[in-house]
Amino acid sequence: MSSVTIDLAHGISRLDTHYMKPGIAALYLMREKNRVAIIETGTTHSVPAVINALRQRGLDVDDVDFVIPTHVHLDHAGGAGELMRVCPRAQLVIHPYGARHMIDPARLVAGTKAVYGEARFERLYGQLQPVAEERVLEAPDNFELDFNGRTLRFLDTPGHARHHFCVYDEINGGIFSGDTFGLGYPQLQIDEGQFMFPTTTPVQFDPPALIDSIDRLMALKPQTIYLTHFGPVTPTPYMAEQLKQGVRDFTAIAREERTSGDQRVARIEARLMDYLLGRLDELGCPLPENEIRELLQNDVTLNAQGLDVWLEKATAA
Repeated sequence: MSSVTIDLAHGISRLDTHYMKPGIAALYLMREKNRVAIIETGTTHSVPAVINALRQRGLDVDDVDFVIPTHVHLDHAGGAGELMRVCPRAQLVIHPYGARHMIDPARLVAGTKAVYGEARFERLYGQLQPVAEERVLEAPDNFELDFNGRTLRFLDTPGHARHHFCVYDEINGGIFSGDTFGLGYPQLQIDEGQFMFPTTTPVQFDPPALIDSIDRLMALKPQTIYLTHFGPVTPTPYMAEQLKQGVRDFTAIAREERTSGDQRVARIEARLMDYLLGRLDELGCPLPENEIRELLQNDVTLNAQGLDVWLEKATAA
């Protein structure tokens, strides 16, 4: 697999994990005095590209101190076990609610296969490797990690998932946001700069918690937010408001379809796509509609599934 790695400021490099296709998911290498932390992991298939990126920078797997997925969804953590296998000195840093899934990924695998099917799971994620419990470091809210003299602070940020944290890098005021600060594909430029929208992937979407988590990130006045999907952005209040309004609008669409029976997921999915296309047109995105549809289809499908699960829970409550 070819890789595209871009060196950014402050010892940070962005690597395209080629999840599904180029430009969808990233991981970040952080270098501090020739030691390395890897934030996000991509999938098992991403690991050779990580090793190659290290070696291109005069580093090797023995130089990796920490592997840090923001949460256990497999586009973020699927490669964690394999990276830990090939990086013998590394510790895995994970949210306390996600640790058990890294130690024994069986339930995680089963749940993901239920969504994608056996063949597609293998194609997307490969074989997940368990992580030895003694190499797992749990990072609760406000946990501070000394990374070779560089302080990383972990922020509990539920909403997308209960097992989600964001990583605040005190040396540069940057935040590695996982899925909390939504999706911002560079192709989706608008008159105001960058189009952002939330991700409501199954099965733990919590709208009020996600809005609170977005506000918490912005309260830190970050200089940069390192999106997993896709790449660094300079956050603005307008971006944050786009995300929060998206949460409100997505949930309103789901509520309006609560009595749609067997067609509910399909109807939510179609309406989400129409909503995003309409917003992008309104905000001046020049990308042709067919290219927008191709770029967003997987996210829209997963968002619809997550909203359906949320609606089911909300109805039952």
